[in-house]
Parts: sequence; structure tokens; C-alpha cells
Amino acid sequence: MKEIISPIKNIAKIKYKERSFEWWGPSPDEARAIQISKSRELKDKRTNLRDAVKKLIKDGINLGIGGFGDTRIPVAILHEIIRQGANDLTLSFHSQSMAPELLAGAMIIDERITIKRIELAYEGYELLGLSPLFRYLVTNEMVELDDYTNYGMSARFKAGAMGIPFIPTRDHGGSDLELVNRGRLVNCPFTGKNIFLVPACHPDVGIIHVQGSDMFGDCRIFGHLCTCPEIALASTSTIITTEKIIPEESIRKYPNLTEIPFFATDALIHQPYGGYPGSTYGFYWFDMKHKIMFKDICEEFRRTGNKKKLKEYYDEYIFSCDTFDDFLNKIPYKNFKEIKELDDGQAIIL
Repeated sequence: MKEIISPIKNIAKIKYKERSFEWWGPSPDEARAIQISKSRELKDKRTNLRDAVKKLIKDGINLGIGGFGDTRIPVAILHEIIRQGANDLTLSFHSQSMAPELLAGAMIIDERITIKRIELAYEGYELLGLSPLFRYLVTNEMVELDDYTNYGMSARFKAGAMGIPFIPTRDHGGSDLELVNRGRLVNCPFTGKNIFLVPACHPDVGIIHVQGSDMFGDCRIFGHLCTCPEIALASTSTIITTEKIIPEESIRKYPNLTEIPFFATDALIHQPYGGYPGSTYGFYWFDMKHKIMFKDICEEFRRTGNKKKLKEYYDEYIFSCDTFDDFLNKIPYKNFKEIKELDDGQAIIL
């Protein structure tokens, strides 16, 4: 495929062949070698968060964050990662709200967490506006960015799940997006037209929250899938938290409902409300009160540089808690009552 010069005006002779490329995580060949070496034995994957994070989360890894916005975000796993610490992380996701902000806040107040790079489509609080800590890290040049569209990041995880090094897309090309990510605009060998190639994304560890799983790690997801099946299959290891453990017999009775197969799951933790204060379809809506409280604290730090309230949040809700249940016990019952009612028992099959 012939590489071409960017058509964007006022950008003098930007040749894509001059841009170096490195994999931010395992290369496709490295990821495939790890994945095919894993056992396909049906074995009980249930464990606890502390042990799962200790075993799989290491310095320098690419962390693939499942969910979208506030939908099924893996908060329980992130709390445990923050407690244990991890440096030089690469974060990979398409659109997130509070999940990567939790890691960014930890980076600001605790040197045991550092983020080196972020590859994403969007980070913000949806109707509440942009993420203050993400803005802080970017404007102060504390992280390296690789910026795609939502479809582009989803396509990257799809390429990883398929075991191919890149995937062609119709977006990105002919805009400034060509200049802010590591894709390539090329001539299609079949049509002769321009087409944009995005590189596969293989996280070292994917972290995902689901509605239900059997003990082997066969997972069901309801509502938006949020590219979570692709993240799980693209990652060399995956930690899953689940609202419920469901019988193997149910998995076999309705095999078409399995979105993440057992062989993609490395650690499984039964953690009700594991996506809180985000939402989990069929169980609870997101907690707007808690979201606003956290965002306001982050925004105050961004504007003033004062870490006091930010540190108080982490001390109260994360560092003083041995488990995620300890965190949940600090939340008023009326909050849970409200978010359960807002979900209104949307139909799921478990």
C-alpha cells in the first residue's frame, strides 16, 4: 500500500512514512503468542479483587478500560489498582467519564500511580462537561495522547480481537485527525482511493464489568456492549467483575447470550455494584449526586492547584477501604434506592 502526503492545507509535506511507530502494549504477534498458549480448560476463575490485581496489574502495562461513558465502568477494579499502585500505565478506551479520572486523580495525589500515555476517542462527563483532570494532564503535557474517533477506537479493538495488525476505516482521513493519531492514510490497492488504516490495540490487561457470568468466565452483557467483547478478546489478560454468578446450565441453555467467552477471562470477581457510581443496565442507573461531587472536587483542583479536597476524597472513599464493599457502605441508602428506581428493572436474562 502506497503511503501518501496529507491533503490538509498549511501542513507542509507531512509524510506518514516519516512517522515512526511502536506498539503501545503487545504487538499483534506477541499478543497472539500469549493468547494461544493459554489453557482452554473449563476451570473456576473466581477470585478476589486484591489477588487478581496483584497478579495481573504491573508497571508499564497497557490497561484496556471497558464500558462507555458511565455505562458498566469497572470502578471496583480501578479502586483496587489505585490502592496497590502501578506506574507508567498506558490507558486505552473509546469514551469514558469517571473511570480514567479516578486514575488521573490518583496520579496527582499519590506517586504510586502514574499514567504515561492515553489512546482514546473522548473523555468527559457527558452532559456535565469535560473531565477536569484529563484537561489538567493534557494542558500540562503530563501524558502522551493518541486521539481517534469513537468508531476508530472500536475498530482498533476489533482488529485486536481478530488478530490482524490493522483495520481500514472510512473516517479520520482528510481531517486534522490524521495528525493526532498513529493511523495511516494510504491508497487502497483495490479501488485506488484514499483509505485510513488504524492499528490494532492489544491491552496487556482488559478490565470489564458485566451483568452476569458463570464461574468459568462466560459473560453476558445487556444494553450497549460498548466494545467490551472486543476489548476482552484483544487483551492478553482480562479481569472481569460481575453483578451475579449464574449457573453453567443457563450458559449452555442460551449460548447465544454469551458475549465474552470463558477463555478470554483470566480472573472473575463477584462484585455487586461493581460499576457504581456508573450504571449497569438491569441493575442500577448512574448516581448523578456522586458524579457531580467528584467532578466538582476535580474542577476545584484544576482551577486552584489545591489538592486538599481531592486527597480527602481518595482517603475517604478508596484508601480507607479494604474492599469495594467498604466503599459502598459509605454511600447513603437513599442513593442506591434512587438509582435502582431509575433503572426500573430493565429486562435481562440471568
